Amino acid sequence: MEPSQVTIIGSGLIGRSWAMVFAAGGFKVKLYDIAQQQLTSALENIRKQMKELEESGFLKGTLSAEQQLALISICTDLKAAVEGATFIQECTPENLELKKKIFGQLDLIVGNTVILSSSTSCLLPSKLFTGLKHVKQCIVSHPDMGNGGCRRQAALEDTVKTRSVEFDIPEKVKAKVVKPLAQVNPPYFVPLVEIVPHPETDPSTIESTYALMKKIGQSPVKLNRETEGFVLNRLQYAVISEAWRLVGEGVISPTDLDLVMSDGLGMRYAFIGPLETMHLNAEGISNYCERYREGMRLVLNTFGPVPEFSGEIEQKINQAMSEKIPVVPKVLDARRKRRDEYLTGLAKLKKQMKSD
Repeated sequence: MEPSQVTIIGSGLIGRSWAMVFAAGGFKVKLYDIAQQQLTSALENIRKQMKELEESGFLKGTLSAEQQLALISICTDLKAAVEGATFIQECTPENLELKKKIFGQLDLIVGNTVILSSSTSCLLPSKLFTGLKHVKQCIVSHPDMGNGGCRRQAALEDTVKTRSVEFDIPEKVKAKVVKPLAQVNPPYFVPLVEIVPHPETDPSTIESTYALMKKIGQSPVKLNRETEGFVLNRLQYAVISEAWRLVGEGVISPTDLDLVMSDGLGMRYAFIGPLETMHLNAEGISNYCERYREGMRLVLNTFGPVPEFSGEIEQKINQAMSEKIPVVPKVLDARRKRRDEYLTGLAKLKKQMKSD
């Protein structure tokens, strides 16, 4: 049977990542961008990564690298790119006006069955999709980037240079786009996908997107309604906020604070979440609450206001982190490479444990 087709809008880091994930799942992929050179470079990048993954034993799916590459084609014509697609994943720079313009264009050329999905990390569906004719088919499918939330880094320099001509990215937005993080594939080894509906999204769109993400090996979670930061970033910011306060109040050093997470909480959270942790640390949730609710409330009532993330505390944390990892491109890149190798190893370990 002919494999289903998906279309990826944007050939930067996130677009390439999604293309690889869908191809690994056996889907035909059309990768769209406005510049042929950008697409050629993206395809070569994908080829290189797939070959390296295959050689190291980390390639996803049952198909070989060559078979997966054969499923990916490139296109500079938007109408041709979406023809025959059942699912369209938008992966352009994190700018509201740019994304609205793209979805406005898609709204004019798609049918009534294709799902229109965005990779946005912080733009609410109600801001992205309201007013579209096909709003019931619109949804956010946010992959975990692990870089702190609203994904400015994912607006890669190479994609901004080409798209600024077509989509008129404001100069002030282009100025804020910084050098991207290491060239890793976030959805490839960090499978979480937050599925966030617009208030008018049809339930069938949510269920179909969820099923699709499961089919390609991701770990989708359904949000019942939109909320600022979605869920991942809200949890992440809660941890960062208290970490900032503890260091700022002189309770602990920045390096020891990180150890509390990496060699403490993070050890269990890599495999089970906070609610299951509560459940297992007592005789169920109710027993945990009975034992610890007063203590939790006592501690939580000592939490301070939302930090400014600036001033003396910023300088203190920056100094400590810079002493540990100097802000020098070669040093940062080496550290990022090591981080990604650890992440790859953890992903493989989790996969092995699930199959045992």
